[in-house]
Amino acid sequence: MSRFTFFRNAWVILQKDFRLEFRTRYAINAIFLFALTTLIVVSFSIGGAGLTANISSSLLWIILFFSSMSGLSHIFIREEEQQTADTLRLVTDSNSVLLGKWLFNNLLLFGLEVLIIPLFIVFMNISALNIYILLAVLFFGSIGLASVATIVAAILAKASGRGALYAVLSFPISLTILVSSIHGTQLAFKNSPFSDCFTDLQVLFSFAVVIVTISFLLFEFIWRD
Repeated sequence: MSRFTFFRNAWVILQKDFRLEFRTRYAINAIFLFALTTLIVVSFSIGGAGLTANISSSLLWIILFFSSMSGLSHIFIREEEQQTADTLRLVTDSNSVLLGKWLFNNLLLFGLEVLIIPLFIVFMNISALNIYILLAVLFFGSIGLASVATIVAAILAKASGRGALYAVLSFPISLTILVSSIHGTQLAFKNSPFSDCFTDLQVLFSFAVVIVTISFLLFEFIWRD
């Protein structure tokens, strides 16, 4: 298969998933409602009290992690439920499927952050902020989180009780992402210089590369099984 055909097939799958998602709105509703509800509950529980940067950054990534776990898994489960997985196996190669669905999960998670992050900053009354650190950490942390969510969803798509297993299996794999993302976000909330977050960004970038590489190496065996 040529490179052009590979990317064209991935683009077609990405478009298909967006059309289906905006028709059913399952993942969008699950992710955005979970995140918004959690954010409102947290903001009301603390009242007007200000939180430290350590606690605020931890709360932010807890919201992002569990919100993503509530919706991103549906990307492969939907194919099995609607019995369209066999059709995809026949019409395109496995890596095009993975790339299209990986892009979908990344865009969905970025869309969540565009809406939730400004609300979080306002509700948590965060004044000191290094926006460049925050954007860099969110970018690389979200890619890693979406990558883990995508490959774990593919593994569990045929398993019974997959909803309960999804967050349980995703958490230990995502632990490195969460630790580095929380620390990097702490630096952003403390308005630290950008050079202080280089180590966290290196960890996030390296982890994302490793997860994406392993996903493409293993996905054909998972998908064709």
